[in-house]
Parts: sequence; C-alpha cells; structure tokens
Amino acid sequence: MDQGNTGDGDLFGEEARSVELLWGERAGPSRGPKPGLTLAAITAAAIEIADTEGPAALSMQRVAKTFGFTTMALYRYVPGKRELVALMVDTAIGPPPDLAAVPGGWRPRLAEWAMRFWAALVRHPWATRSTAGHRALGPNELGWMDAGLRALEGTGLTGAERLDTLALVTSYVRGMAQQTVTVAGGPAGTDEHAMAKMIAGLVHRYGDRHPAVTAALAEAAAVPEAQETGLRYGLDRILDGLARLIDSRRHPERS
Repeated sequence: MDQGNTGDGDLFGEEARSVELLWGERAGPSRGPKPGLTLAAITAAAIEIADTEGPAALSMQRVAKTFGFTTMALYRYVPGKRELVALMVDTAIGPPPDLAAVPGGWRPRLAEWAMRFWAALVRHPWATRSTAGHRALGPNELGWMDAGLRALEGTGLTGAERLDTLALVTSYVRGMAQQTVTVAGGPAGTDEHAMAKMIAGLVHRYGDRHPAVTAALAEAAAVPEAQETGLRYGLDRILDGLARLIDSRRHPERS
C-alpha cells in the first residue's frame, strides 16, 4: 500500500521519507537499469565509514564511491544524508533485547536493558549524537523503547511515569556512552577523539594545578572496566530512587 498517499506525510513532516525507508514503505528504484545495490548494503557501508573514519567523513559521495556508483545513482535508493543516517542508527542499534528470561523483576531487567543499550552506542561512537533530538524512529529503535517499557510493567507506575523513567535512563546511558568514547578516543577525526586529546594534553601540561582531576583520570585509566563500573554506579543510584518510589506506592504506610 502506498502510504505516501494517505496523508501520513503531514504527520511525519520532514521525516516522512526517513519513516518510509525505515519501515519498508518506500520501494526500491523503479526506473533506470536493474538495481545493483540494496538499502542494507548501502547502510552497512555507511556505518563502516562512520565507525572507522568518523562521522565527518560520511557523505553520499563517499558512500557511492565505495560501490563505484555515482552520487546521483545512490540518490535513487536513499533521498539524502538525513535519511541515510536514520537507516544507520536503526541498523547499528540492532534488534531490541529479549528481557523475558532475565530473573528478578523490573530492576534487573531495566538494568540489563540499559547495559545493552550502552554497549550498542559504544560500538558506534557516532551514534551518541545521532540518537539525540527530533528524528525518525525505525522498528529496531521503537522496539527498544517497547522492551524498556515492558520491563517496567507491574511496577504500579503510570504510563507517563514509565515513559519518563525510560527517558531518564536513556539520557543517562547516552551521556555515559558519550563520555566513554571521549575518554577512550573515538575514530580519528571525530569530535570525541579531539576532546580526548584535548583533555590528555591539558592534564599533561597543567595537571599539577588540578590534582583531583589528574588522580581520578589516572586511576580510571588503570582499571580497564572503569567506564562500565561508573555506568553501573550511576544506574544503580537511579534505580535505587525508582525502587523507593515503587515501594512507597505499594506500601504507603512505610512512607
């Protein structure tokens, strides 16, 4: 069915073309020579470029060159870079986790959700920025949202509170992922890599003026899992507060 004729374009605005691609509503090229590419192949190539060379290296021309195509030929498959990045994000994040087998109720399930989301973002340093702000969501990303909300079922939280909880956890995880790739140093040419070099240079030259920063960074660098430990520490504090709220609803006499 041609969704473009239903008026849904008005609903999604400038993201309509991205939505059509992400959800399979946009067919492949209908004119010209027999298609020699697929959206999956184009998306995989774009992710490889962003992962290895940084997001600044990504362009429609650069992706087309990978296949020996002209840029205009690539536009027959993907309308533009905006739509390409939307495809990249949904593919890079991957299918949502199945948390049904995680024992212990809402808390370990939401914690597992957060750790897996963090891992997906860290694998693709460019994704921390690309998953922020107003944009089209694909089936994988909406599936992650659904999985996180289902982890909170049975808590007694309202629908609005479950959404706010997931937004809080998502924001925290994204921020920690950004910090992780900054400290670790992302692909050369990325802002994250440049920031890591800047911090290292400042500490090297002026660290004696800020001993607490120097000592903390040195200690963190000596522990390979320091970033994941920091993530779990902050996540546990968020979940502690959420647990108190849920418990107060279930047992108001304890409040």
